[in-house]
Amino acid sequence: MTQSPELLRRLLRAKDRMDGASYEEWPIHRLAQVSAVSVSHFARSFKDAFGVPPHRYLLTRRIERAVALLRDTDLPITEIAFQTGWKSLGTFGRIFRDITGENPGNLRARERSTPHGREHVPECIVRATQRPDLKIAVSEKRRKKAVERIELQSTEVLL
Repeated sequence: MTQSPELLRRLLRAKDRMDGASYEEWPIHRLAQVSAVSVSHFARSFKDAFGVPPHRYLLTRRIERAVALLRDTDLPITEIAFQTGWKSLGTFGRIFRDITGENPGNLRARERSTPHGREHVPECIVRATQRPDLKIAVSEKRRKKAVERIELQSTEVLL
């Protein structure tokens, strides 16, 4: 089902607010208020329009920003965590690792050790190619990794 242009404009308004201030708290009721629709209608419509729930979209933006700060600044990781909206360094590190596959310090070291030649590529293209894949929830990713570990361990026992 296609959404009306008016609803899409309202949803884009909320998405733009998240993009502009991803470090802020964006509970679903606040986003629905920005879009001038009910909470349940907003959540359902946002996922239909953009392919991910609002919370996952916000996580993607926060992680993208954290990666850019790790790559392009000398800010301490703690400062980057707080600037990108995390209240706890531990939570930031755990979710960052779950999404990117490596911890912030390792990502920073790898990014700085490898010449990229990005100056010739538009920033929007670089960001799009490095956007975290959050098609499934972070908790689901953790469960899948745990199952894979258990299967690997049981295979090793059989050998």
